[in-house]
Amino acid sequence: MNWEQLLSLKRFGDTNKRLRNEQDETRLGFEVDYDRIIFSSEFRSLQDKTQVIPLSQTDFVHTRLTHSLEVSVVGRTLGRRVGAKIIEKYPHLTTIHGYQANDFGAIVAAAALAHDIGNPPFGHSGEKAIGEFFKTGKGFRFKEVLSDKEFQDLCDFEGNANGFKILTESRAGREGGLRLSYATLGAFMKYPKESLPKRPTKHIADKKFGFFQSEKDAFMDVASDLGLIETRTGSTVSFGRHPLTYLVEAADDICYTIIDFEDGINMGLIQEEYALEYLINLVRDSINANKYHQLTNTKDRVSYLRALAINTLINEAVDVFVKNEESILKNEFGASLLDKCQYEAQISDIIKLSVKQVYQSEEVIGKEIAGYEVLNDLLIVYTKALDNFMKGETSNYDKLILKTLEKHLSLHENLTTYEMLMMVCNYVAKLSDSNAILTHKKIKGTYL
Repeated sequence: MNWEQLLSLKRFGDTNKRLRNEQDETRLGFEVDYDRIIFSSEFRSLQDKTQVIPLSQTDFVHTRLTHSLEVSVVGRTLGRRVGAKIIEKYPHLTTIHGYQANDFGAIVAAAALAHDIGNPPFGHSGEKAIGEFFKTGKGFRFKEVLSDKEFQDLCDFEGNANGFKILTESRAGREGGLRLSYATLGAFMKYPKESLPKRPTKHIADKKFGFFQSEKDAFMDVASDLGLIETRTGSTVSFGRHPLTYLVEAADDICYTIIDFEDGINMGLIQEEYALEYLINLVRDSINANKYHQLTNTKDRVSYLRALAINTLINEAVDVFVKNEESILKNEFGASLLDKCQYEAQISDIIKLSVKQVYQSEEVIGKEIAGYEVLNDLLIVYTKALDNFMKGETSNYDKLILKTLEKHLSLHENLTTYEMLMMVCNYVAKLSDSNAILTHKKIKGTYL
């Protein structure tokens, strides 16, 4: 892979190449990507989607929106610092093509801003709830009319793939989705493969999948334009990562490791003495003891350590990326950046404590159980109504349900079963936590 191609400014529908040295410096194409994402309705819905604590009523616990904004800020810094090193190593990117270090930051910031845009309500349990509907629930009956890959898309419903769908899916008046630059779309794709085969290697890019069969053509167009490395041939579609994806992933890893931990402390789920010890182990080389001891309350102490920890891990991620840049370009780097940093053990300790005390807390598990029930019931009603519509067997109840869906879905008689099911799953995944609960009350007759 080469950086000039990887930094493509192309957008869906372009017939001519967009050149960096012809860009308007006051409204750079990569910055337009950020604007389009932040003004999208799908991004706005993240303000009411779970990050860690579902349906939290406190004002300091993160939602998907605040998490995404923070990941974007960290990603921008990572991108700029790496960009400065890349420009220094390959000066022709500036002298001939006009690229600047901040371009890398803008790409990573935009991709990081969108990294959770496809996640369903109720956190990762929402993904699992949709998948279970098809694996073991009433959605299993559709297996016989779907291809193996189509059915796997549904059984392992993936927020990353749904995000790519949201960013690229054409509809009337919105051809090409948000029409982001291909560089940003490439950096967004953490898992540039289809749903089968599952985890064929231990490479980080094979951990999950990054696009549904419905977006296969769009994915191939982006991968081809960027010059991503094809890792499997024949009937299986799989490519190596865009190098800047490692920075998007690192920004997410840094934020959920440190800030989810901070949320757990502020919620009282993690005892302060344990928390401070774990964070101090991570920032021991940079802490100002005098300043730290002047802080008189838990929130301020944790906030100070959190800032130091994020800066420490940013420096580590940049260092690991720069040292391994050539192997990353060859798709020979198979781990996340933080897995290869000197603080891997300390990060692992923090994550283990967060899993035990926060992610598996009684409050989180209870609300995830409720989320399972909500999404399962919605999928039962919606898939039945649409399936009957396709068969010409709609009941009066089905017609009422379809009335609520027709302004959101493009319903027509030539829908395939796969298209119909993906349409329903995408619609349900776009719901916020509160809207999913409200909709569930309506279909259950408990809203009145």
